[in-house]
Amino acid sequence: MLSTLITAVGLVLVIEGLLYGVFPSLAKKLGEFLIATPRNDIQIAGIALALVGLVIVWFARG
Repeated sequence: MLSTLITAVGLVLVIEGLLYGVFPSLAKKLGEFLIATPRNDIQIAGIALALVGLVIVWFARG
């Protein structure tokens, strides 16, 4: 269980690192977009993405 959690965190860091390393201009534009987006919209999107991720993990783990 702990190794799965560590693996998941590592993969998140790899994906985010690639975003910043390979597409720094896109990452900067995304940051500017988030600053301009209302807090409530960001919160709803975050909860929706977390639920989608949970469903994906649930199906993948069978």
